[in-house]
Amino acid sequence: MIQSHFSNSTTNIKQAGIISKIARLAKKAGKPVMEKALYLFFAVQSPATPAWAKRIIYGALAYLVFPVDAIPDFIPAAGFTDDLGVIAAALATVAFYITPEVKQKTHQTLDKWFK
Repeated sequence: MIQSHFSNSTTNIKQAGIISKIARLAKKAGKPVMEKALYLFFAVQSPATPAWAKRIIYGALAYLVFPVDAIPDFIPAAGFTDDLGVIAAALATVAFYITPEVKQKTHQTLDKWFK
């Protein structure tokens, strides 16, 4: 029981860290990139998403928030194209787990971020 609580707390802390990093990128990356990233973020929280899919999602989200990647994010117009490619590939792989609930949470969050 204690181990289960610890694991849940650790997961919540990791997820809070990821969402705060994604939120900081929102305006720079733009709504289309953020929409896809949030689909993945909310899908990874679902107990119905299997471990293999969660590993793919965490890898794609890590690529998005990691400051060093193939095309530096500070390059205007092209900076997030590699991130979008990684996110899109992950999304295609785990599309089955992008449920209506995941889409609803995503669009609610986007509405807050892009008023």
